[in-house]
Amino acid sequence: MPAPASTLARFSVSLPADLLAELDEMVATRGFPSRSHAIAEMAREQLIDHAQELGTRSMAGTISLVYDYRRRNLQRRLADIQHQNYLMVVTSMHVHLEHHHYLEVLLVQGPARQLRCLADTLAGCKGVKHARLSLTATAMPPLL
Repeated sequence: MPAPASTLARFSVSLPADLLAELDEMVATRGFPSRSHAIAEMAREQLIDHAQELGTRSMAGTISLVYDYRRRNLQRRLADIQHQNYLMVVTSMHVHLEHHHYLEVLLVQGPARQLRCLADTLAGCKGVKHARLSLTATAMPPLL
């Protein structure tokens, strides 16, 4: 939802003509209502990346895992890791994929650095084929 007009700040940006042409093409292709909207979206994405690099800000996001459920004790290991980090793991779900694989998605919240550590720990379990952490700009309100 756009911010009220009273909270908008205007500024000027100079770009090389070819970069501006690429920006205009992206605005049209992705259906942004304006260049300003597209630039604001890009700024938000970069601020999320920056906050993730700093690692101290509390953020919400997901950890997506693909793993072979036949791998001995893997599901138990993944569940144990999630239980050890119960303050960060809000909920999870999994679906069956082809060829003995599960896709598990964890909804997580906490300091970005700790979420990265959690994702790396899960990714490091033998039998995990793919793991990806995706963070948002803001945290969820407290559950309790």
